[in-house]
Amino acid sequence: MTTAQPRPFPFSPPRGLEPEPLFAELRRQEPLTRVVLPYGEPAWLATRYEDVKVVLGDPRFSRAAGAGRDEPRMRPHPAPPGNILGMDPPEHSRLRRLVTKAFTVRRVEQLRPRTQQIADDLVDAVLAQGPPADLVEAFALPLPITVICELLGVPFADRDDFRYWSDAFLSTSKYTPDEVLECMGKLREYMAGLIAERREHATDDLLGALVIARDDEDRLSEDEMLSLAEGLLVAGHETTASQIPNFVHVLLSHPEQLAALRADLDLVPQAVEELMRFVPLGVGAGIARYATEDVELGGVLVRAGEPVLPVMASANRDESVYHDPDHLDLQRQEASHVGFGHGPHHCLGAPLARMELRVALDTLLRRLPGLRFAGEGIEWKEGLSTRGPARLPVTWDN
Repeated sequence: MTTAQPRPFPFSPPRGLEPEPLFAELRRQEPLTRVVLPYGEPAWLATRYEDVKVVLGDPRFSRAAGAGRDEPRMRPHPAPPGNILGMDPPEHSRLRRLVTKAFTVRRVEQLRPRTQQIADDLVDAVLAQGPPADLVEAFALPLPITVICELLGVPFADRDDFRYWSDAFLSTSKYTPDEVLECMGKLREYMAGLIAERREHATDDLLGALVIARDDEDRLSEDEMLSLAEGLLVAGHETTASQIPNFVHVLLSHPEQLAALRADLDLVPQAVEELMRFVPLGVGAGIARYATEDVELGGVLVRAGEPVLPVMASANRDESVYHDPDHLDLQRQEASHVGFGHGPHHCLGAPLARMELRVALDTLLRRLPGLRFAGEGIEWKEGLSTRGPARLPVTWDN
């Protein structure tokens, strides 16, 4: 199978959590194929596990080289100035080091008791109300929002505002370009206001640490500080808030695997890894990397200056890496997934996300016996770059 003209990508509209059907064929016959996204210049699409890891981890593929280019993307708006996702080492490493300490495994484990308390309080409220409940609004959203608010120092009372701005930030078609730009401006004004408060009154939260790094140590610019704060707030709650109901939906749809997990909750950490592999969280592909020299990849010569889009969801279903990859196996022990990325841009908050997801699954399965779907009222997100239920009605045994 070869393509003379770039294919429009995504190939088909996302349907729930189903993988793109064409990826399997491309992995076998055309692992690098030319595509054109809704916005930006044409690009290569990498679908195999090993090729995706090369694009994400090999220094011959650059994020910074996209500066000034019409980067292939799902959203109409480009990334804001000073965005860490648009940098390569050593500039990327400089910014990443400023917040790494907040997300180490050791620091995240110190947050576990508070996260467990938040999860238990949310379930207490669900039990007091009685079934059915919308798992998204009652549990999946408030859990990671509360954690990231406390970590950053963002008022939880403002959650409705920044949830709206976050949706716009991640919009592919839900909002108009003008609405997106307006929300991005409001998010920046909001973060600038919180930073100004810390310049008046120092705090020991992560925003306070960024202000010290900016004002006292000159380790980042004002734009870099604002972009980093915005990115931490949006990514720090949105992906986990999507994955909690995604994971529950998948488990409820695989009763044998769910029964095995209920019988042995010590499997929860491994279950989280398998679910990270299995669930296609994003719509489309990862952020483009630009070849800085000619590179042979997937049997194709990628020329210097050409962008390549890594598809993590396809890599995680690669038949050459995983046995029966479309089968959910909570005891799978094969190669590590790339659900959190790979290389320099490997998800900074991965330890926090893992801990939150483990606490969430363990708590729900312990405290809501017989957890199951409640009718047909599931509503899926539309027009956003992340997949997941916007509403997931569940019930349980009293």
